[in-house]
Amino acid sequence: MSSNLSHEWSGCFSGLLAGSRRQRSCQSVPLQEESAAPLAPQESSHGKTLPGEFREGGLPPPYSWTTSEKDHIPDVMKTIEDTIHGLDHELRQLSLDIHDHPELGFEERYAHDRLTEFMSSRGFTVTRQYLGLATAWRAEFRRGARGLGRIVGVNAEMDALPGIGHACGHNLIAMAGVAIALALRAALEKHDVPGTVVLLGTPAEESGAGKQILLERGAYKDMDVCIMCHPVAGDTLELGFISSLALQTLSVEYFGQPAHAGYAPWDGVNALDAAFVAYAGISALRQQIRPEQRVHGVISGRDWTPNVIPDYAKMSWSVRADAWGAVEPLRERVMNCLESGASATGCRHQVVLGERYLDLRQNPVLAEDMALAAQRCYGIPSYWTEQPASASTDFVPLPALHPIFNIPTPDDAKNHTRGFAQGARTEAAHTAALRTAALLARTGFRVHADAAFCARVRAAYEAGGAKVGGAP
Repeated sequence: MSSNLSHEWSGCFSGLLAGSRRQRSCQSVPLQEESAAPLAPQESSHGKTLPGEFREGGLPPPYSWTTSEKDHIPDVMKTIEDTIHGLDHELRQLSLDIHDHPELGFEERYAHDRLTEFMSSRGFTVTRQYLGLATAWRAEFRRGARGLGRIVGVNAEMDALPGIGHACGHNLIAMAGVAIALALRAALEKHDVPGTVVLLGTPAEESGAGKQILLERGAYKDMDVCIMCHPVAGDTLELGFISSLALQTLSVEYFGQPAHAGYAPWDGVNALDAAFVAYAGISALRQQIRPEQRVHGVISGRDWTPNVIPDYAKMSWSVRADAWGAVEPLRERVMNCLESGASATGCRHQVVLGERYLDLRQNPVLAEDMALAAQRCYGIPSYWTEQPASASTDFVPLPALHPIFNIPTPDDAKNHTRGFAQGARTEAAHTAALRTAALLARTGFRVHADAAFCARVRAAYEAGGAKVGGAP
């Protein structure tokens, strides 16, 4: 994770592409340019470059496009682009309003009201305070009778970070979600395709796992796919399709007995020692965990002083792995270490399990479709990495498309910094978000319109199901 990220803010893609500047072997489109010629497929330093790996005319079955699909896709893309272009000023103002009113997780009241009013004014059926969450909401448009057609879900994140505002660009995510939903509606209406678009306002991604709560309460149960996008720092426009680690947070408290450290230390039970023993055990455990797994934590306490045996200590930990099914056994090993601290020192301890973030798996059929469209429409290259990033997010176990897109930031400032918050307010970031939204809307429309394509999406999801959420 980025050194700028507090351990308490476990969600988001703050850890993606952090660290040293990435070296690219593929060409990329400068963000200030409006268009560029198609690029020759090359290998990217990020991983597989999709336009090269899945080049047009050389796609292995079942991913080849049919002639009829090629014929109607340009008209749909024009509908989508015209819709988004016509709303450009309003979408820009929406993004700026949310950026200028940063709110922490589960406190996104301004964003909740602003976004629900916006969607309601455009004919969507809006449910406020959705499923018992004060700042969650749902906006739905349905063309055709209920049960006719497929359901495409879109996520709109809203929360900011303490002290630094929208330093992960959730104002752009919310605005892009709105753009996707409105463009999909226009495409369904103009091209006479039945289907349902559901835009969810999802609170507390940064710390609170809002989408997981919504998932458990049934918000996603009828969706065929779910899509969204996320900004990262970069001075050229490209798309990335990156998986993320599953995550479990937990905390432990140790309760001991205070005593004078010089006069009668034997009368005390040292809670800080319990934390140190547990920390040492976990440090030893790290030698035996797999390369894609992570265990990291901190120690905190209250009113410590050298001449008093500490009677209280607390540790907060994050346990990550490439699939939820791997997080659970690793978590149990960590909890054994926590218990050993209490046993060795005679302390009482209490463990509380915190947020759970399932692993995000990009659907390869959806990703390929979007990558090919990005190359054709805008000359934008894309990359795919098999290795999950060492970050986590609260996305849901559905056929998913969650690309990242670049925005320029001062001094290449990464997510969760003040510089990134500045970048998330720029016109260039707005343009990049809208292009990404248009491409996502186009792929979402294909889910609505193309039954064979949707079947391939589902088949790819089920083939990788053992790693999605840790269960088939």
